[in-house]
Amino acid sequence: MLDLISPNVLGRAAALRESFEAAGPFRHLVVDGFLDPAYCQELVRQFPAFDRSHALNEFGEVGRKAVFQELPKLGPAYQRFDRMLRSGEFLSFVGEITGIPKLLYDPDYVGGGTHENLDGQELDPHVDFNYHPRTKHHRRLNLILFLNPQWEPEWGGNLELHRNPWLPPEENPIKAIVPAANRCVLFETSERSWHGFSCIQLPPGKQQLSRRSIAVYFYTRGRPAEETAPNHATVYVPRPLPPQVAAGRTLTEADVQEIRDLLTRRDEQLRFLYRRELKFSALIDNIVRSPVYRLAAAVTWPARKLKRWIQPKT
Repeated sequence: MLDLISPNVLGRAAALRESFEAAGPFRHLVVDGFLDPAYCQELVRQFPAFDRSHALNEFGEVGRKAVFQELPKLGPAYQRFDRMLRSGEFLSFVGEITGIPKLLYDPDYVGGGTHENLDGQELDPHVDFNYHPRTKHHRRLNLILFLNPQWEPEWGGNLELHRNPWLPPEENPIKAIVPAANRCVLFETSERSWHGFSCIQLPPGKQQLSRRSIAVYFYTRGRPAEETAPNHATVYVPRPLPPQVAAGRTLTEADVQEIRDLLTRRDEQLRFLYRRELKFSALIDNIVRSPVYRLAAAVTWPARKLKRWIQPKT
């Protein structure tokens, strides 16, 4: 099932492993010409058209990013890609490159599938959710395959790998990766794999284009204890103010609009966190009010009372 991958890639697994281990700001790998060129063109041709029903954000609003999670339904080329991803040969090959054995394919493509982002879209730096919501397996690797035959670095949309976006900009070096066609990026998913992409700014005459990619995530049943963290959703860090916003400088209309956009995104994130807090609070309240919880509290009350009584007084 590895016949879709370029022979040049298959023949240098050891070198790819060295690059993956040595890369910063966290372990990752950038591979150009990842797939057979003719096959990659098939994926480009069969990429689904932008569909507003697949572009709903977490608030139920139509955004500028469309996602199709069911790859096998997108056409023969995507069926072949899905068969490769689930094959033991491919999982072993990726495991050899990354040093992560016993990788698991996700048939649900949770958060993955085809991603299409329109002009003006960007993605704040974030770390991804760390457990599969259904299987509870550990999320270990992100694989992103770009499908943009025309793309220039100055158009934005470049994948950005951050050291730590909570730090001041001068202390947070960023590695930018242009989303060129048949470029594959593979990186370890961890509590410090901060990534996002810069704002897409297509020039006149190119605004019919969009940033297109396939995102695939791999899991394992276990993970070294020192790499684990409590179950969490994707965590975003809003971008800082642009460097041109400085004392003594007269702001342009574009500067003001960028500040407005940053504040809007920050407000949306706060609204999302507030709604999630309400859900968690309601869940905890239901547990505390449940007969089972009350019975457990009553049964364990004598032991808790005794523990407080025998604790040494300081």
